[in-house]
Amino acid sequence: MNDFILREGGADDPAIVALIAYHLEQAGRNFPTGFAYVLEPAALLGPDISLFSLWEGTALAGIGALRAMSSDHAEIKTMRTAPAFLGKGVGRAILNHLLAVARERSIGRLSLETGTSPPFAAAHGLYESAGFVDCPAFGSYRPSPHNRFMSLIL
Repeated sequence: MNDFILREGGADDPAIVALIAYHLEQAGRNFPTGFAYVLEPAALLGPDISLFSLWEGTALAGIGALRAMSSDHAEIKTMRTAPAFLGKGVGRAILNHLLAVARERSIGRLSLETGTSPPFAAAHGLYESAGFVDCPAFGSYRPSPHNRFMSLIL
């Protein structure tokens, strides 16, 4: 991972916009209508969002964001590895960075929402290996058999 560079911001960068479009398209394929809680690119410019991207040279490898929910609770949003970088540790690197940022900001609890279908198995393994455990729906989410909610006390 020595060749990767992490950057903050850039939700309006064309490469990031394209990866978010891919993320939205995949959410549409893997969730029934009304159960995909994916942020549009404009929402990632909000003051409650910190977006991070991982690059190898000029190639975008992946993205992930933190959304502040309160002074001590944040949510992981928009975790996506670019297809060309799957299996190369990009998701782990981004998750580790998000955990470090949350700790620096004195966040006591980090939560996330993901899918339950087979395409989400790798994400489940990643989050579980970092210590995330299942939790009830949080924020404005509603429980469903299509969504999995996880949380980590930092």
